[in-house]
Amino acid sequence: MLIRGTRTPAAPTEPPAVEVAGAGRPGSDAHRQLVTLVRDRVVASLRSDEDLSDSEMVRRKIADVYAEVVREQGLVLGRSEREELLERAVAEILGYGPLDRLLRDDSVTEIMVNGPHQVYIERNGKIERTALTFDSEAHLLRIIERIVAPLGRRIDEASPMVDARLPDGSRVNAIIPPLSLVGPVLTVRKFYRVPLGVDDLVRLGTCTREFLDFIRACVRARLNIVISGGTGAGKTTLLNVFSSFLPADERIITIEDAAELQLRQEHVVTLEARPPNLEGKGQITIRQLVINALRMRPDRIVVGEVRGGEALDMLQAMNTGHDGSLTTAHSNSPRDTLRRLETMVLMAGMDLPLRAIREQIASAINLVVHVQRLRDGTRKVVQVSEVSGMEGDTILMQDIFVFREAGMKDGRIIGSLEPTGVRPRFYDRIRSVGIDLGPETFGYTL
Repeated sequence: MLIRGTRTPAAPTEPPAVEVAGAGRPGSDAHRQLVTLVRDRVVASLRSDEDLSDSEMVRRKIADVYAEVVREQGLVLGRSEREELLERAVAEILGYGPLDRLLRDDSVTEIMVNGPHQVYIERNGKIERTALTFDSEAHLLRIIERIVAPLGRRIDEASPMVDARLPDGSRVNAIIPPLSLVGPVLTVRKFYRVPLGVDDLVRLGTCTREFLDFIRACVRARLNIVISGGTGAGKTTLLNVFSSFLPADERIITIEDAAELQLRQEHVVTLEARPPNLEGKGQITIRQLVINALRMRPDRIVVGEVRGGEALDMLQAMNTGHDGSLTTAHSNSPRDTLRRLETMVLMAGMDLPLRAIREQIASAINLVVHVQRLRDGTRKVVQVSEVSGMEGDTILMQDIFVFREAGMKDGRIIGSLEPTGVRPRFYDRIRSVGIDLGPETFGYTL
């Protein structure tokens, strides 16, 4: 039975440590049976007219049933073991089962569940297997349904893939049989409870303060910026920080597949794409939202990610007065980003010559910021390139900042994001809004 309309209990101040495979859990089978028995009895005792969103009421009922089951079974449990099992029972009914402790652990950045018996996590950029498991495929599927149901999404054989989000904004993807041959597969990309800011990126070594001052100036000067990188490189995190530079007195419209951006400005309109319903109708795509956003009097348009025909509408918006837009794209380099944009424009179904597409891109995009997850697991801005125009059929680009490696120390890559000594052609636009960065920002002297 699926209990809907509930919320996860408040997280403790100190999250419990995640058990790593091989640590051993004595009595885990008996503990699992106890938790399952408590869950089934609580579910059976809840009346259909009870307010299941009242988590405190449900929690008290769980505690009462738990104490009753422990007495009936004649179990002798230590205090810590008793409290841990109670929390597991609460997580099964009000939360996300075995995932709860991972979701509360801020050191875990990604959760990967490959069927009921394999749960992996990413911590500090490295993947490790945990000792956590689900009872069965049905147990895992029940947790997936609990995640997607409040969002109006569904997952079943007719629709075996789904993208969703948790209440804290964490991104969720699930895929189940028959598409997955290892059972239900769940991937959760966690977000920081407090969004990272400028100081955090500098502290983590993702980029330099000089670079962020440069980006702040570019955003204020209404330059169009694309953040590129691979999966998990940190594009959305960087987009959040860049978006924080947007003026508070402008109307900002964000467009995403699953709402993840956490803008702090007051005048923000958040739009989210919608998948088709059970009859295969009612789908609203990113492209439709971009077209609609142009009718909503936007000062700035922020698209979480362009991956298809919406690239054409985004470029046209940038070229028709809606400058100062921000977006992200999957690619391997700034140059590759422009090639991908060409391909995505062709996906719009418009029979445009390649030169016309490249002219649109060269005219619309001012800056490409490439972020990468390096081999040591750290995420860094590695290349910042200006789109400086066309020469023949080729789009011209020049690097403004480049990450230069200086070796390894304690398993970490040593290096820094350095200016190339080239002043961007759009610098006059930055100065026109009253910002003078100075030649040292770009690595040259007068």
